[in-house]
Amino acid sequence: MKLDAVGLEVMSHALASIAEEMGLVLVHSALSPNIRERRDASAALFDADGEMIAQAAHIPVHLGALADAVAAVRGLDPRPNELFLLNDPYAGGSHLPDLTVIGVIDIDGRVGGYSVVRAHHSDVGGMTAGSMPAGARELYQEGLVIPPTRFTPDLERLLLANVRTPAMRRGDLAAQRAAVERGAEGLRALARRHGWAALCAAAGGLLDYAERRTKTALSRLPSAAPMIATDYLEGDGVVDDDLAIRVRLTIEDDVLHADFTGTHGAAPGNVNCPLAVTRSAVLFVVRTLLPDDVPMNGGVSRAVHVTAPPGCLVNARAPSAVAAGNVETSQRIADVVFRALAAGGCNVPAQGQGTMNNVTFGGSTEQGAGSWTYYETIGGGQGASRGGHGPSGVHVGMSNTRNTPIEVLEMEHPLRVRTYALRRDSGGRGTWEGGEGVVREFEALALMEATLLTERRRHGPAGGAGGGAGAAGANLLNGELIPSKATLRLNAGDVLRIETPGGGGWGKGHDT
Repeated sequence: MKLDAVGLEVMSHALASIAEEMGLVLVHSALSPNIRERRDASAALFDADGEMIAQAAHIPVHLGALADAVAAVRGLDPRPNELFLLNDPYAGGSHLPDLTVIGVIDIDGRVGGYSVVRAHHSDVGGMTAGSMPAGARELYQEGLVIPPTRFTPDLERLLLANVRTPAMRRGDLAAQRAAVERGAEGLRALARRHGWAALCAAAGGLLDYAERRTKTALSRLPSAAPMIATDYLEGDGVVDDDLAIRVRLTIEDDVLHADFTGTHGAAPGNVNCPLAVTRSAVLFVVRTLLPDDVPMNGGVSRAVHVTAPPGCLVNARAPSAVAAGNVETSQRIADVVFRALAAGGCNVPAQGQGTMNNVTFGGSTEQGAGSWTYYETIGGGQGASRGGHGPSGVHVGMSNTRNTPIEVLEMEHPLRVRTYALRRDSGGRGTWEGGEGVVREFEALALMEATLLTERRRHGPAGGAGGGAGAAGANLLNGELIPSKATLRLNAGDVLRIETPGGGGWGKGHDT
């Protein structure tokens, strides 16, 4: 079936609506605030060849790496109706708290595609509550590693025996299974309506269409000037030195090549990231260059090629720790790719906050009968662009989550939110001003452990076209500055204050 423009649009929305419905089933069924309220989860559909045919508008750092997870499962000779679980960053995962459930869709007794849900669980074991320890030197310190494995009751029992909050994990996994099944049901319903052969042809047409549109957009970029840039991570929780990430962009035959040669070698701490996460960040940047009506599927990926020296910071090798690589290094990769595009003359925004401001809490229940864990990321300022101020207090770049409502946080955990407000005057000045960061202040109501994985605490987000930099962030415990990456013991009454960065300004306005 060859579709015209209207047919392509209709089929694109039909497939995307299945992925969106998968996401709704997940968030309405999950137990943890991180999935239920913050929506730290993603859903997508893949064809039988392992190419993404539709995704929900969820988390960029999840979605760009899902193809690697499906490829890993396909290597196990999957059969229709089988279910797989994985979190291994070196086999298609991102970091260990992101558990991925992959269902093999049965179409008339054969593999018709894959229904995939990735969700961030607030604990998967490891050396600290929340499984995102600052200063971890090996992957094994971050939690239980699950290679692509058939998801059986035995595997679930093994997983639940190695986490601090088994009841919540059990509920969230059940929600993921329900979402995966909803995706399979949706694809089968679409096949009944249009016929399987016609549906496969339509999905293939959508992949080709997205590839054509992406290559057309890339061909129009002003790529004559060198597109080279370097940016830095602020240490890794073990060493405090700046760690360089360097990229060179070229466009050849309408394909964007991102080469990270010159990037710092493997870090001793956990800011390393697998190549799948690096590719996700580059794909995110490319997506921002495309018209809104281009479907985001595997066709876009065909126009992007990413290389990096094996074992370097952005192409990690096992057993390097990667918890912060997924959430913080991915942000910096997106920043440096935008900076390289700007060096080549492309019209791109100023840098946003460039961090997810990861905060994890955990401790024992009052009765001592169990444990609790809590995780969230905090918004900040987006960079301004030519023609518009940057939004304030938003999740920027590779994160696309919501905040946790204060009422939910305080009702379910021994924490009190003392302040939650915009951080005034933190946005960069310029013709158009950067968005403002956020102040979020937590008071511990019991003895607990807290972990911070944050960035942009000494280098504020850069402005664009001569605009001013956004204010760097700050972390404070009882009024005293603390490192950007740290694990802390909090006593009842201690106050942890997070001040997130503002976005960069754009243009040489009279206030810069």
